[in-house]
Amino acid sequence: MSLNPGQLEVTNSGARFRVVIAGRRWGKTHLAIRELAKVCRHPMKRAFYVAPTYRQAKQIVWDTLKWRMQDLGWSRKVNESDLTITLINGSTISLRGADNPDSLRGVGLDFCVLDEFAMIDEKAWSEVLRPTLSDKQGSAMFISTPMGQGNWANDLYQRGKARDEHNWESFQYTTLEGGNVSADEIEQARRDLDERTFRQEYLATFETAGNRIYYGFDRGTHVVAHSHDTQALYTGWDFNIDPMSVVVAVRTGDHLHVIDEIRMFSSNTQEAVEEIKGRYPKSRIWAFPDPASRQRKTSAGGTTDLTILQNAGFVVKCPPAHTPVRDRINAVNSRMKSASGNISLTFAPTVKHVIEGLERQTYKPGTTTPDKDSGYDHMNDALGYMVDYLFPVKRDRDPNMIQPARWGHSIAA
Repeated sequence: MSLNPGQLEVTNSGARFRVVIAGRRWGKTHLAIRELAKVCRHPMKRAFYVAPTYRQAKQIVWDTLKWRMQDLGWSRKVNESDLTITLINGSTISLRGADNPDSLRGVGLDFCVLDEFAMIDEKAWSEVLRPTLSDKQGSAMFISTPMGQGNWANDLYQRGKARDEHNWESFQYTTLEGGNVSADEIEQARRDLDERTFRQEYLATFETAGNRIYYGFDRGTHVVAHSHDTQALYTGWDFNIDPMSVVVAVRTGDHLHVIDEIRMFSSNTQEAVEEIKGRYPKSRIWAFPDPASRQRKTSAGGTTDLTILQNAGFVVKCPPAHTPVRDRINAVNSRMKSASGNISLTFAPTVKHVIEGLERQTYKPGTTTPDKDSGYDHMNDALGYMVDYLFPVKRDRDPNMIQPARWGHSIAA
């Protein structure tokens, strides 16, 4: 299996606990599968691959892992329901999600990989996974893009850099060092993303911007008043009974200017539709709703929110599933100011609740989870659904993960 210089450096490390902080598409998951196979080439070993959620674990590595093991001729049994592969030498590799801590308990592990561990609750490691390594003196590898200086990923990274931590070693690599993404593509990302997101996602640096989620927003820069044509309107929708929240914008090229907001308590989707059609009876309206609208029903009669928007004559654009919250937030910050200084998202002075939410919504202390108790999230989510659909921060797959490569045909004892 081919390895880039950084991957080779990590796999040659003799540390029991390895922390790898790397940019997007550096090859983190490619390395994870390689290390799982490296451990399980020995008989009767047990290894876990742990992602933030069970669904992510399956989406990220399951098909590729099966291809690798089958290509090697190592697979004896594949359990699709348990996401476990049993090898011909009795070793097992299982996929798990940190969102179900009980699935991580009660087993002795020889090795585990925590992928995107910055998005995993620290307790999943300290209280659940770490004890499973004790009886077998097992090892672990932590892999992630960084999530800010206040995240526990930074604490583990610093631990691996400390001279007195002989069992730990940390590594840090940029996207370009992975060799999978061209310099031209990285420069395009620099133009598309805000500076903090670019440094974090591509240069793999630990950034800090306080606890504010939408750190890119500045009232003096982004709140502007100018005339606009309402012939075509772009609307983001967050469906709640208290409040139903809609953000209304106009678009000029790649620039969005938010001109209005609808915030209705004890209401429903049908009433919000009537309100916006009453305000803009002659406009062609594009709607970008919460993907949950495919099933959610906030109006009487059993009709889904998505169907209500369609029946109103709106052009509805909705992905089949939610984008990761992290990407949705990054998309909004990136439009407010890219790393190259471009501002592509502004707000009219009249959208007071949108402005208030951007200024005041924070993360829960010590986490990367947005605080939803304050009530500032509804307008922000409505804005995020629209911006993320129109101008997404893409997560391209690592080309190493697309097709299986042959690692050899022997399984060492």
